[in-house]
Amino acid sequence: MTAPLKQPTWRKPAGMLAILLIILVWSIIVVSASDFIGAQHIAVQSVIYLVAGVIWIAPMRPLMIWMETGSFRAPPKT
Repeated sequence: MTAPLKQPTWRKPAGMLAILLIILVWSIIVVSASDFIGAQHIAVQSVIYLVAGVIWIAPMRPLMIWMETGSFRAPPKT
């Protein structure tokens, strides 16, 4: 027997909007620093853009947990 489907909560669309907002804000920050980054050596630019391309993912885990559970912390493992 399968479990009944849960009703979607408001956290899912709110979380999706928060993800889009985080991406938008982060891209504005990086683009606003493009003059400074463009003046650097190509190797330094590569490192900056690599870090900038990965660091925005950090707030995603707690946000995804919140979207699923309603809490920003992962539930304890049983």
